[in-house]
Amino acid sequence: MTPFGAKLRELRAQRGVTLKKMATDLQLSPAYLSALEHGRRGRPSPVLVMQICQYFHRIWEDADELERLVQLSHPRAVVDTAGLEPEATELANRLAEGIANLDSATLRRMLALVRGEG
Repeated sequence: MTPFGAKLRELRAQRGVTLKKMATDLQLSPAYLSALEHGRRGRPSPVLVMQICQYFHRIWEDADELERLVQLSHPRAVVDTAGLEPEATELANRLAEGIANLDSATLRRMLALVRGEG
């Protein structure tokens, strides 16, 4: 699941809206909306993000938050290490190989480190 997908699911749950109802209301297929939530689709378009904000009656600050989450939600991230230290390339490749084997606590610690929180 992507950060955007998690937020979308949270918004639906808070308002008691089923995936099927939301998909119908936004004229999307339930399969597409589900894939978007689970990170099996790329980032949603800016138009769709605005439709979702309007659907949930989100104010501009919330729309900015959703757009920020969209930018962090590409399920197939590409890391360009050209021109960086060899260790950067090794880190990117090792992370790509082993990310599926990391537990939640390790992922949170690594994310905090990358965010500059730890």
